[in-house]
Amino acid sequence: MIKVSDQAKAKAVQLMTEEGFNPVEDYIRVGVKSGGCSGLEYVLKFDNQKTDTDQLFEDNNIKIIVDKKSILYLAGTTLEYSGGLNGKGFVFNNPNASRTCGCGESFSL
Repeated sequence: MIKVSDQAKAKAVQLMTEEGFNPVEDYIRVGVKSGGCSGLEYVLKFDNQKTDTDQLFEDNNIKIIVDKKSILYLAGTTLEYSGGLNGKGFVFNNPNASRTCGCGESFSL
């Protein structure tokens, strides 16, 4: 469902540890909400609670939870990390997006 690149995994583990989360037990919550310059924007945060409406995925030893309403928008997405001087941070490579904004934080179908 959602893939995690090696670079995204390394950065997620680092940030989760710095913020007091356990990368082995806790989750990255990924979702979609209305907004942004293209109509929909990504939601990305760390979480230690899974609800009944969350779907759990695991890739590259990273646990990802997605709320049911966001699953259709995110199917096949790869979470990547782009660092360096011109890096954008976490980037969503979403094959469902027909248009994305320049910053890569919002999209439309």
